[in-house]
Amino acid sequence: MRAGDLPGSVALSADLESKASAVVVAGDEETRILLRGLLRMLQFRVDGEAEGVTTATELIRVHRPSVLVVDAQLAEGSLTPLVSLARALVPNMRVVLVAPASRPPGLSEDPAQRPDIVLLRPFRIRQFAEALVPA
Repeated sequence: MRAGDLPGSVALSADLESKASAVVVAGDEETRILLRGLLRMLQFRVDGEAEGVTTATELIRVHRPSVLVVDAQLAEGSLTPLVSLARALVPNMRVVLVAPASRPPGLSEDPAQRPDIVLLRPFRIRQFAEALVPA
């Protein structure tokens, strides 16, 4: 299935379809599997998955992905340093935070420490696809 074939015709640019890469960060395996599957369905290359900040930072350093998808269920206080480190390594990387609607995360006021978008679960595939593409 191509991204443009999704309900609502969410279309990613040809450049993103061919070159977009991602790293997934989530504390539990089920969430990593779900996010990885969604990214691949949307034609993203998944360069790696991490359970925490240290592994995620190394994956970002090595692969320089265009998108970082982070589950908010990381250990308390891990999000801000991860976003800061990611932005220092790859300034133009899009950071998408996925969080439960029942517990939206508190976010820093500093743009260097904030994700580009917060996507609250449950979400539709179209919403996820739109979150991956800069406005």
